[in-house]
Amino acid sequence: MTHTSAHRWQHSHVFDQGNPAAERRTRWAVWLTALMMVGEIVGGWWYNSMALLADGWHMSSHALALGLSLVAYAAARRYSEDRRFAFGTWKIEILGGYSSAIMLLGVAGLMLFQSVERLFSPAEIHYNQAISIAIVGLLVNLVCAWLLREDHGHHHAHHAGEGTAHHHDLNLRSAYLHVITDAATSVLAIVALLGGKLWGAAWLDPLMGIVGAVLVTLWAQGLLRETGRVLLDAEMDTPVVDEIREVLRQSPTVQITDLHVWRVGKGKYACIVSLATSSSITADQIRQQLSIHEELVHVTVEINTLHT
Repeated sequence: MTHTSAHRWQHSHVFDQGNPAAERRTRWAVWLTALMMVGEIVGGWWYNSMALLADGWHMSSHALALGLSLVAYAAARRYSEDRRFAFGTWKIEILGGYSSAIMLLGVAGLMLFQSVERLFSPAEIHYNQAISIAIVGLLVNLVCAWLLREDHGHHHAHHAGEGTAHHHDLNLRSAYLHVITDAATSVLAIVALLGGKLWGAAWLDPLMGIVGAVLVTLWAQGLLRETGRVLLDAEMDTPVVDEIREVLRQSPTVQITDLHVWRVGKGKYACIVSLATSSSITADQIRQQLSIHEELVHVTVEINTLHT
């Protein structure tokens, strides 16, 4: 087994530089959502409007989720230099996104329960007030969605065969999904309320709630798959794995005996490779060969010499 000099192992483990712009925009979205939440809860209590009060508490779940995304950004930044985190703190953001997706499923379940209950036990709807609330909520969510949009200009794929999916900020996406979810339910509510007001179709209100719950569930499942994949290091089917194998196969005397690849940042990977060879190739030479792939930011090489 070959080893490099000690100073080569001394390097930073900050593999992801964070997303300061996204953190700032998320902070603004938290404040806007929280203000709207307080306004609806206070207004519902003051005007004795259950519709307004219910919408305020519904928005509180999104305010909590956005706050969770903000805390994840702050924690990842605060502990970025902490040596206890062997491969950086980026996964704190992913954990925030995963937790947020679970909260989305909770919101969907609550929407479904309330909609089915309302479908079998209709209640009087104050259409004009409810429509006004839905429109204001929609405008707030559209502003938050604009704040939380992802700047794709900063996420370029390094290879033609690799898409941009692994370059997304999943924490930001989870926050974005919450406000888009709320915006979508506001649109569905406006359509249902207009149908009820103009044509007396009161059943449209709970029906649109069920449709919204299904949409929220689908979005949450997609986010759970993406964040769960990162948290469980299920990355061995990504293009970079085949690219590593292709580079190493260029050396006919080198045989790959073990390979592990996982993500440590947005579009950034670490890998551990174990090789068997009968030549005098060194770990530094292997790292140099792999350096053509810029997304590999931490490479550990083990070389075992075959005796002939």
